[in-house]
Amino acid sequence: MHLEFHILQASSLKDKRRLVKSFKDRIARRFNVSISEVDAQDNRRRAILAIAMVGSDAAYLAGALQQITNAATMNRNMILVASEVQWL
Repeated sequence: MHLEFHILQASSLKDKRRLVKSFKDRIARRFNVSISEVDAQDNRRRAILAIAMVGSDAAYLAGALQQITNAATMNRNMILVASEVQWL
C-alpha cells in the first residue's frame, strides 16, 4: 500500500520527520506491518509511505489495510491525499 500525505504543520524537514516517524511507529506497532517513507524525503509538505503486509487470508489483509487507511484519514497532523493498494 502507498499513502500520500500533505503536511500542514511542518515548518522544517525536522518537523516533518518527527510527524512522519510518530505516525509510522504508531501504525507499525498497532498493525504489525513494515512501513517506510519512500519518496519526497526532501519536501517538508509531502510524505509518501509504503506499507507491506504478508499473510494467507486476503480478506483479513484487506480489512487491516482498510483500518490503516482509516487511521491515516483520522491523523490530525497530516492530510491523506491518496492511497493505493497493490496485491502481489
